[in-house]
Amino acid sequence: MEALPIGAEEHMTVAEAGARYGEPVLVLPRLGQGSFRVLVTDVYERRCAITREKTLPALEAAHIKPFSEKGPHRVDNGLLLRSDIHRLFDSGYVTVTSDHHFEVSDRIKEEFDNGEEYRALHGKRIWVPPSPGFQPSPDFLTWHNDHKFKS
Repeated sequence: MEALPIGAEEHMTVAEAGARYGEPVLVLPRLGQGSFRVLVTDVYERRCAITREKTLPALEAAHIKPFSEKGPHRVDNGLLLRSDIHRLFDSGYVTVTSDHHFEVSDRIKEEFDNGEEYRALHGKRIWVPPSPGFQPSPDFLTWHNDHKFKS
């Protein structure tokens, strides 16, 4: 690795010296969010519905129809997803069809010139809980496809 010119370190600092934290911010918790997370995690057997990853710190309970869009904290409105897939799902780059297949938007390749790992999962049938009452609602999945997915 090449050495930095003398004095260059001071220009590489992201924050100024001194205070390390900003002012406190009031955050209103979403009521029911904790219970939703625990329930979705349990019914998906602590594994990502897409990849079957089981490293718990990397898994997140995703709302199919977002809470901010009046989506309920119900198991049939949830999927347990690996955190990167959750972010892509929320931003519409991936989705799950009403017949439980994983789809990846071509926009990942177009916008980021990347996404081979996700494209390799395209068309894969996701794992769903065996109990029909816990499976993703076709109505919520259709909503996600119609309102979020970047086709």
